[in-house]
Amino acid sequence: MNDSSHILGAIGQGDPRVAAQLLPLVYDELRRLAVAQMAREKPGHTLDATALVHEAYLRLVGDQQFDGRRHFFAAAAEAMRRILVENARRRHSLKRGGDRQRLDLDREQPVEVERGVPLLALDEALDRLESRDPDKARLVKLRYFVGMTVEQAAETLGISVTTANRWWSYARAWLHEEIRRSEDVSDR
Repeated sequence: MNDSSHILGAIGQGDPRVAAQLLPLVYDELRRLAVAQMAREKPGHTLDATALVHEAYLRLVGDQQFDGRRHFFAAAAEAMRRILVENARRRHSLKRGGDRQRLDLDREQPVEVERGVPLLALDEALDRLESRDPDKARLVKLRYFVGMTVEQAAETLGISVTTANRWWSYARAWLHEEIRRSEDVSDR
């Protein structure tokens, strides 16, 4: 058992003193994930990768329990997603200039959606996928928000690469259709 797994177990048992010991052990990997995620954001974003790591970490070491590194990094992916979505919602609100242009998604991003689809539309579609199929939604979060490859996501989820590829193909198609359908409804 490596140090981070031991510390994650201690955090799960309610020992708040060990939370400070965890950050140096996982910081580099969390920072790499945050840098990959922030590379997809528009320039001039109010968050930077360091702030994203720290905010996600603060959310993670609260009352949550982890069943090892996989669970911790999956929870980190979810925390980063929520932080970025909350930030997008704040920016989108009229009070904070919500009439600004839509966020363009880069074609090279793992979830292949049409250009001009805002993060909020993707998040809403992802929430619908999660209520329908949580495993596929977790795969999308790991690929899209954390930037993992299919192989890395498969390992994190404890599934085969073949299954991950099959789930990924389904999830991409399903999300694309959901986003298209929601745009059609909003255009009416």
